Amino acid sequence: MASTTRSIYRSLLRELPPLTVSPKQIKTTPAHMFLRKSFQYRNAVGKAEQIRDYLKAQRTYVALLEKYNPNLRIEEEDRIRLSARRVGFEMPKQVK
Repeated sequence: MASTTRSIYRSLLRELPPLTVSPKQIKTTPAHMFLRKSFQYRNAVGKAEQIRDYLKAQRTYVALLEKYNPNLRIEEEDRIRLSARRVGFEMPKQVK
């Protein structure tokens, strides 16, 4: 049971963003503190597996979203320019 709990805890930590390490101390995020407090209780294993699966699905979803929608994170002006180029037009150069 302890090894299962440990492996679930480690897999949860892998799904979270890494901790930032400063020379003086390790700064933990609220998510890391929540996980640490959650695993102090006995019934945390079932919920932890659900959280792990959810975080893994979210990571996969974001990766697929970025893969199939590369223009998602660019500014609107660049998106318009790329859309125009896709259909064979060039946007006029704007004088600033």
